[in-house]
Order: sequence, then structure tokens, then C-alpha cells
Amino acid sequence: MKITSFIGLLVILFSFNSCIEIIDDISIKNDGSGTLKYTVNLSSSKIKINSILALDSLEGKKVPSLSEIQERIISFKSKLEAKPGMSNVTLDYNFTDYIFKLQCDFTNVTALQTALKEVIQEESKEKNIPELEEAWLNWDGTKMVRSIPEITVKKTKDFKQEDIESMKQGNYTSISRFERTVDKFDNATATLSKNKMAVMIRTNPYALTQNSKILENTIYLTPIKN
Repeated sequence: MKITSFIGLLVILFSFNSCIEIIDDISIKNDGSGTLKYTVNLSSSKIKINSILALDSLEGKKVPSLSEIQERIISFKSKLEAKPGMSNVTLDYNFTDYIFKLQCDFTNVTALQTALKEVIQEESKEKNIPELEEAWLNWDGTKMVRSIPEITVKKTKDFKQEDIESMKQGNYTSISRFERTVDKFDNATATLSKNKMAVMIRTNPYALTQNSKILENTIYLTPIKN
């Protein structure tokens, strides 16, 4: 769903131009409430990240310190958990292997999107972010439409060739889980779980920058049994 990938944090992580592993996992209950889990794993690039963090600046831009990154993470979490409809927000970070995990519960997908968009805007130095106008998740009780916000990949547009090669080695896994079985879905690259209650799409970050619609999917569920 290309969600904000803790977006305030992910913007910083993408700026490291590293090989990245992302798991975007959302569970939707029949009433529209659910849980979002988002994992960013940079462990395969930790040597490069450590070398970058040792610098004061890179290509004319200030390199944030670990303490500054930690402050951004804590700020993102505190703001997200204060938003209406959000609860049980956890944001774990590992600065040894550079693995970051966000998890939160939401009362409905509108509350989730609104909360994430507001926090991203509050954390951003940009006054106007057109990408926040789009809806990357829609749910009407019978089907779910998912996409990936352009804001999660726009920072990668100017990567160097060596960084592009690293991105090709990464993975982006998008998982949608439900309380009842899936009837069908539109994305031909998606796979259905054995219990027919989850749909997964897998690609790499580079392919995502070339085609932001690669993870788009409309998933249709079987009717609720009375």
C-alpha cells in the first residue's frame, strides 16, 4: 500500500542510498478496523550507513546523527499515537543492524490515512506536499484498494547508478490480511495464501521507483456469512 513507510523516518533512510528490505503488512477486520505493521531492514548496508554517519555532510547536505534520527523516530511515534483512531503504537529501532519496526492499531482506514498524512506534514519542512492528497487505501467492507504513496519513493529519483544497483538487490513485500476469504484480486503478480485470507505482492525498491503502480491492487472478499 505504499504507505508512509513511517515516512518521516523513511525519507531519512532513503537518503542513505542503501540496499533496503521493506515489509508492509496490514490486517483489516470485517468492521474496517485493523493493524498496520511496517518493517524497514537496512542490515545488509550497515557498514555503508556507519561510514555515512561518520561524516559531517554528504554532497553538500548535513548528515543526521544517530541521536537526531532517534529524536525523529520518537517524535513520529508520539504524534501518531496522539491522533484520533490510533492506538497501541510501537516503533522499535535497532541502531546496530538498522532495523526499524512500526506497528499500530486503527479504528478505520480513514483514521489511519488521516493520522499518517498529518504526522508526515507536521514532521516535514515542506509546506505543501501534493503526494499527501492521494488516498492509498480504500475499504468499503467488500473490497480493498491499495496503492503506494508517491512520497515513499520520490526521494530515490536522483540516485546514482551504484545506488540503483543496491536497490535492485532489495525487496518490498506488501501483505494484505483479512478476517474472511478472498474471492479474487486484480494484480496478476499477487499471490494468495493457502487459507485464502491474505494476499502478497513482492517486488524490489528499484522497480517501485520505475513504476509506482506496481503494487496497486484491488482485492475482493467473499460475502460475510450471516
